[in-house]
Amino acid sequence: MQLPSLVRERVEPSEPAKVSDAPASAPLQLGNRFIVDAVDKVGPAVVRIDTVKRVINPIGGLFGSSPSIRQQQGQGSGFITRSDGVIITNAHVVEGTNEVSITLPDGRNFNGKVLGSDPLTDIAVVKVVATGLPVAPLGDSSKVRPGEWAIAIGNPLGLDNTVTAGIISATDRTNAIGEGQRVPYIQTDAAVNPGNSGGPLINAGGQVIGVNTAIRQAPGAGLSFAIPVNLARQIAAQILETGRVSHPYIGVRLQALTPQLAREINATASKCRLPEINGVVIVEVLEGSPAEKGGLEPCDLIEQLDGKQVGNPTEVQLAVDRGKVGKDLLVRVRRGDQSLNLTVRPAELSRDS
Repeated sequence: MQLPSLVRERVEPSEPAKVSDAPASAPLQLGNRFIVDAVDKVGPAVVRIDTVKRVINPIGGLFGSSPSIRQQQGQGSGFITRSDGVIITNAHVVEGTNEVSITLPDGRNFNGKVLGSDPLTDIAVVKVVATGLPVAPLGDSSKVRPGEWAIAIGNPLGLDNTVTAGIISATDRTNAIGEGQRVPYIQTDAAVNPGNSGGPLINAGGQVIGVNTAIRQAPGAGLSFAIPVNLARQIAAQILETGRVSHPYIGVRLQALTPQLAREINATASKCRLPEINGVVIVEVLEGSPAEKGGLEPCDLIEQLDGKQVGNPTEVQLAVDRGKVGKDLLVRVRRGDQSLNLTVRPAELSRDS
């Protein structure tokens, strides 16, 4: 039985830091050169990120074979969102280092400092000391629809400023690259390769709609996934504000319920009596968790969160993600023949969890 990890969420600061200072401008009009125009608009703000990490060699120094600490080089992409040198990239691009080298398409090079990163959403913010840098306009990823144009810019395989194009294949892919994801990924068929990570996915209007972060290879083709820019903006704002990202949790383990699974549970578990429907059931409530304090119990069928229907674990996770630490979350559950309205107050997840 596949069980998602603990439900967590993001917290937006009451007064979020300024993530972007791109001037307001109307989206580009589609024409024969719309990809060229979109790339001209965003391309100057797409940077190459070079990293050098110190890695311990477990057999280093033995018999003089190799050094005990070696340097590991890496490369990725990012894009400038503020003219004073704020850059968004992937957390895995800068993992293990606090300083990076930033190279702009015009050849300028800067030393960059990693202000903070969030492994759960794979977003990081880098800062360079500069003024008047080109910036990439940020779009609204909530308006992205399958079938729209998608353009990726980055440095795949060390080839700087590579442009690929395709379409938006799907949105809200929460199960795209692993279990328990908290990111509703944008899926695209635009070619993305190692080195593209952290670079922008842009629309035909020359606006960033996502952060390219992962690929899944398949025979004859590949699938690419990007973090929606609205989420990236929220995480970046927290990093700029406090240097870290807060992830609350309620402390439950969930399972997608089907009529067949309900019949099996009803036949084998004396404490559970579940309706034979599709939904989401609580498998475990952690001791001392907000969920336990709020009265949630194993075998509860979650029907609504804050008045909105939920039908699977992913919808529960995303609903919790939209809340805040310490702010009451209204949960409607079905327990046996009763419908109960409970209140859960999410707590902050320990960074060591």
